[in-house]
Amino acid sequence: MARTRADISRVALKVLTDEGTDALTHGHVAELAGYSKTTLYTHWPSRVDLILLALDAIGEMPHQERSGDLRADLVGELQVFRRVVLDYRLDQILAVMAQWASVDEMARVRDQINTDGQKPIRGMLAELFTGSELEAAISMLSGVVACPTMMFGSLPDDDVIEAAVDLVLRGSKRKPSR
Repeated sequence: MARTRADISRVALKVLTDEGTDALTHGHVAELAGYSKTTLYTHWPSRVDLILLALDAIGEMPHQERSGDLRADLVGELQVFRRVVLDYRLDQILAVMAQWASVDEMARVRDQINTDGQKPIRGMLAELFTGSELEAAISMLSGVVACPTMMFGSLPDDDVIEAAVDLVLRGSKRKPSR
């Protein structure tokens, strides 16, 4: 089963990134992966299951290696996030899903992306913030990439990312290490 899962997840990711969400059907993925539609429907009964499986193929999303300079690390992490959105077409995946997926299905995909994607930023910001301030800071910084991507179809440039990081860091009570 592990080999089947790995094969299907790789093909599902390739279909998503090369052809888009409309092409992500059980029949198409089964054909390209060399498995029956029955196998796919048995283990991954919905398109959302196939999308989640495709996201598994990404594995651990790439992240900025920490340097010890909090500002540079946060800026670098957001730049990597911007690259992941572009390379894996996460904006298009979420936009198309919003048209046909249920609220619960969207939440499953969003939670999977957020859990891995926000882990490094959460760890860095936890040095400065706790509780609701930590959650607000994470939302502000991840939102600087996610919001313009989803709402306006554009990615922020480095100046916008740096300005957002500077605003969040100025809001902390502790002086960040440089």
